[in-house]
Amino acid sequence: MRVFVTGASGWIGSALVPELIGAGHRVTGLARSEAAASALARAGAEVVHGGLDDLDVLRAATAASDGVAHLAFKHDLAFTGDFPAAVRADRAALDVFAGALAGSDRPFVLASGLAGLKPGQVSTERDGHDVDPHDAALLDSGPLGRHANAELALSLAERGVRSSVLRLAPTVHGDGDHGFMATLVGIARDKGVSGYLGDGGVRWPAVHREDAARLFRLALEDAPAGSTLHAAAEEGVRLGDVAEAIGRRLGLPVAAVAPERAPEHFGWLAGFLGLDCPASSALTRELLGWEPKREGLLADLEQGHYFTA
Repeated sequence: MRVFVTGASGWIGSALVPELIGAGHRVTGLARSEAAASALARAGAEVVHGGLDDLDVLRAATAASDGVAHLAFKHDLAFTGDFPAAVRADRAALDVFAGALAGSDRPFVLASGLAGLKPGQVSTERDGHDVDPHDAALLDSGPLGRHANAELALSLAERGVRSSVLRLAPTVHGDGDHGFMATLVGIARDKGVSGYLGDGGVRWPAVHREDAARLFRLALEDAPAGSTLHAAAEEGVRLGDVAEAIGRRLGLPVAAVAPERAPEHFGWLAGFLGLDCPASSALTRELLGWEPKREGLLADLEQGHYFTA
């Protein structure tokens, strides 16, 4: 297949590109900058210059492809206070993909998230579908708007698109990660203590980025239309255990942080650290034969790359 990948130079996209090429596919990657374009070219991908707001570019690249993996999202905008604007930009892009792919039976895979689906309980691929994708008010409701976009992507199966949604664990870890785990390490260094909320019992699913990339490839190749997939190699890693691993590697004390002090201690990350969101991937594994091969989160932390200055 010739696969068009948005977010191709990002954390997961930069693992997906060689995964696809290694399996014999051709890749066209969307690049917002010259640095991103150079990285994609070095990886063996063709380059399309543009961003999520360049709808004509997205339309043309989709029309020229045999399938689309949509990983890009305006995380910088979402995490600096304007989540609705990020959701609306994503909805505009989705509308373009839908129009270009309708009736073609070509695959479309959308990256989404596992956090918040079923707080305090183990979510499965069957959960989280009680959102009306056509409720315009949801687009201004923060993260729920992103779930609405995911449901819209699934509904494209009714329009002749082999669409699937791949829900990613909150931490997609590995060497080079600058996300939640790297942020926690930085906070521990700054505060002189490796902290966790409450009793440390909050659980996050986790997946190594290479395992996530392989699941994206399998989805493009084989996922039936309307599939919901969970990229969760581990169902739920206790954040108290994460704090212990960080403290051990940094030689710092490990301590509980009271919920009322969380914003002061953890900053913008505080709201996420209270989300108990374990998730199963049993249905995904059965459907696509996906079996994670890389190490788990705690073993990855022990390797040391998160602690290199």
